[in-house]
Amino acid sequence: MNNQDLHFSFELFPPRTPQGWEKLPQLISELANVQPAFFSVTYGAGGSEQNGTYDTIIKVIEQTGIEAAPHLTCVGSTRANIAALLEQYKAAGVKRIVGLRGDLPATAMSNAAPGEFRYANELIEFIRATHGEHFRLEVAGYPEMHPQAANPQADFDAYVRKVKAGAHGVVTQYFYNADAYFDFVERSERAGLDVPVVPGIMPILNTAQLLRFSAACGAEIPRWIRLRLEQLQDDKPALQAFGLDVVTRLGETLLKNGAPGLHFYTLNQSEPTLRLWKNLGLPVPHGPGTDS
Repeated sequence: MNNQDLHFSFELFPPRTPQGWEKLPQLISELANVQPAFFSVTYGAGGSEQNGTYDTIIKVIEQTGIEAAPHLTCVGSTRANIAALLEQYKAAGVKRIVGLRGDLPATAMSNAAPGEFRYANELIEFIRATHGEHFRLEVAGYPEMHPQAANPQADFDAYVRKVKAGAHGVVTQYFYNADAYFDFVERSERAGLDVPVVPGIMPILNTAQLLRFSAACGAEIPRWIRLRLEQLQDDKPALQAFGLDVVTRLGETLLKNGAPGLHFYTLNQSEPTLRLWKNLGLPVPHGPGTDS
């Protein structure tokens, strides 16, 4: 499989400050230079950043013409709310949705999401029932198990249900253990799932940030990486050089062994993602405003 057959995408989050919104057009422009297949845009639990998601989606579409995929979550959602959002996105030209259960509030007493949709498969089924094949639907995969799952099998069973509900593709949570991804893909194939499973990768920029994110999402930091990060935590350039090397080797391993592409968690920073892109030898189209 060559690079032309692969699909690469970038994740953004709606800026949380006025300064972030001011920087957003430049961020989008710099990332768009390498022509990803699409941008995905997150929003917070319970739709706390819902308006920001829409505004970010519109900026991507109007500024670049590249496909933009909003995240929709079950948490706090009603059928009427989701139906209205789908119509709004459809009118804006959106053709791809990332359908998620979403993170439960810390006060939740069970795995059931508060709202009319309890699980992601119900959300996927609703979108399919109301819009047929208009939207390409992506769902999340957790090679190392969702942190709120009861056990690995229950987590995988939920994953199978949401793919069979009508998903076209899977984007995984980030990880630093390639074997976890390959095992996940093999299990998917044995379960009869015939959709691309695109691995998510994330630059390593800051030890405290990485540990916080990973504790929240269930991504394991291998001991040898953790120890090196602790060793380098007072030397930011050395830490980031080490992180770049780690994630580059991970990306190379994934692509060499059959991953259908990569989904970059950009952390709303273009430079680390584009350094990683360059290190991986991924294509950089030449055109107006594109660095040679």
